[in-house]
Amino acid sequence: MSSARGAVAAVDLGATSGRVIVGHVAADVLETTTVARFANEPVRVADGLHWNLLGLYGSVLEGLRAALRTDADIASIGVDSWAVDYGLISRSRMLGEPFHYRDERTARGVEAVHASHPHDALFARNGLQFLPFNTLYQLAAEDRSVLQLADHALLIPDLIGFWLTGQARTERTNASTTGLLRADTGEWDADLAAALGLPQHLLTPLISPGERLGTLTADVATSLGAPRTAVTAVGSHDTASAVVAVPMTSGDAAYISCGTWGLVGVEVDRPVLTDSAREAKFTNEGGVDGRVRLLRNVMGLWILSETVRGWQREGHDVELGELLAAAAAVTAPATVFDVDDSRFLPPGDMPARIVAWCEEHGAPAPQSRAEIARSIIESLAQAFADAAHEAGRIGGIDVRVIHIVGGGSLNELLCQRTADRAGVPVLAGPVEATALGNILVQARAAGILPGSLESLRDLVARTHTPRRHEPHAG
Repeated sequence: MSSARGAVAAVDLGATSGRVIVGHVAADVLETTTVARFANEPVRVADGLHWNLLGLYGSVLEGLRAALRTDADIASIGVDSWAVDYGLISRSRMLGEPFHYRDERTARGVEAVHASHPHDALFARNGLQFLPFNTLYQLAAEDRSVLQLADHALLIPDLIGFWLTGQARTERTNASTTGLLRADTGEWDADLAAALGLPQHLLTPLISPGERLGTLTADVATSLGAPRTAVTAVGSHDTASAVVAVPMTSGDAAYISCGTWGLVGVEVDRPVLTDSAREAKFTNEGGVDGRVRLLRNVMGLWILSETVRGWQREGHDVELGELLAAAAAVTAPATVFDVDDSRFLPPGDMPARIVAWCEEHGAPAPQSRAEIARSIIESLAQAFADAAHEAGRIGGIDVRVIHIVGGGSLNELLCQRTADRAGVPVLAGPVEATALGNILVQARAAGILPGSLESLRDLVARTHTPRRHEPHAG
């Protein structure tokens, strides 16, 4: 194995915050230093809910300056983020801040698309679970005159990459979440775009993880006080990067990338486009090295975090660690509700929505804050357990262990209850899986590391030992 050692910078943008992380990598080394953290707060204006992407980009540049102060010899920069959202570019100018995927306008896009292409027909083409905010629905909801003005529609990490390098490309793992990529060929579905009246020029050439997007423009390099550093395409959908760093050392594992969303699935070699996969609400998304992430999007920790934010807005002093400790101490049976009910998607009063769900289904509603938190945890754990085993069944994998990575891996109660409800061990960590996957793909592209995806995961397993949660009966 190579004895080279090098440094790369990972820009990791989440739905609530972003980070710039410097990774130092060698044959037996995988170390990270977080040099910048910044909030990612959406903004509501007259026409809807938007991302403050210009502000986010300014924070990215500040983070890259901090990265270069940490290590002036950074060999590469890679960007990942959440999926589906995009900015429209005309002559290098962004036509307004990108809409947030939780904006209500997507409903009319669903209606417009399904009028001619119902979901079962779409699934046969793109292999995606129905989610009302997928990019094709968002584009269908756009003002057509605005679409005609645009030269490109760039997904969030591709837009950051465009500003850094001047190169307009779409990275494949994120492209696979748009609904406009053929699952069978991995290429743009030009026929579908034409049928939906979407201008063909919006879809930029595709680029794969590990390929060089370009180098920093002269202006950006000068602004950063940096050389013309390479910008490398990574698994720019954050879950694609996270799955790279899941320390799966056997073929009997499912994974859960757990944060705002819970992405629960298995890795397979080719898309599964069966009726059973569609009916079970599974999606086929692109992975690094041509792998396929067969997974289900579960609402995730969004429900808990929005619940806590609501209490805090009401003036209550609620600290998450104390809340989870109180939830763990609850001895009464907790009601399990459907976390994927559409009522839990938009921001708002989650406890009231949980009570309403319970009333509609004749279930006892949790009362205290501890009981509400315990009900959320139990409901997530059940959804995770069910989805992991169903992913294995559909993908032909006998799931004997579940890996939880991302911020949710720190939630001891959630990890243990997932193990209990799934009846298999849960291995928790690494927390920074998304950044690690971003770093590993860059390091391999830069010649710092050789080898397969399995060898990259072996390095994660050797340097980031997960916590093991054995299932308990009852």
